Amino acid sequence: MGIVQDNKPFLMFLLRFALSYIVLSGIYWLYLSQFNPAEMQTDGITHEVARESSVMVRWLGDTSHTAPHSRDAADKLYVNGKYIARVVEGCNAVSVMILFAAFIVAFYVDVKRTVLYIVSGLVIIHVLNIFRIALIAKAGYYYPQYWNFLHDILFPAFIYGVVFVLWVFWVLKIYTNAKKTTA
Repeated sequence: MGIVQDNKPFLMFLLRFALSYIVLSGIYWLYLSQFNPAEMQTDGITHEVARESSVMVRWLGDTSHTAPHSRDAADKLYVNGKYIARVVEGCNAVSVMILFAAFIVAFYVDVKRTVLYIVSGLVIIHVLNIFRIALIAKAGYYYPQYWNFLHDILFPAFIYGVVFVLWVFWVLKIYTNAKKTTA
């Protein structure tokens, strides 16, 4: 047997991952290219994430609102009337969602289970990201001295940790069980 045949499962994993990541990233790039950062245009997904984060801050007991940023393609997030944070394109977790979905596609089981798991995972990531931004905003208001640690270390570790757990669950429970039943 040749090296390609011996490594076919791994090569198929890499191919599915790379293709799905490139396609999803390309679609997202096309979406973002509609907005002009030079004109301070915030994309719709980021704007909605900022709005939903403000709603979550209110749900958690503080007043909050958003406003367009005058010097950046971002939305300003206010807590109790104080400007706390810019919500920029990188805050919307779409790049994390693309990475998540590409990994799940790489361990493809069947259309139904794969699509359902991706959709479920995207909802979980989105909701937790909104919660993450709301908590960062509240912490920025009440504990500004911890902003850098929370924003740069703790909360990114949280969101990537959740994605990692979702991946592990997919591989250990769903993918492995599907492979056992088809073997």
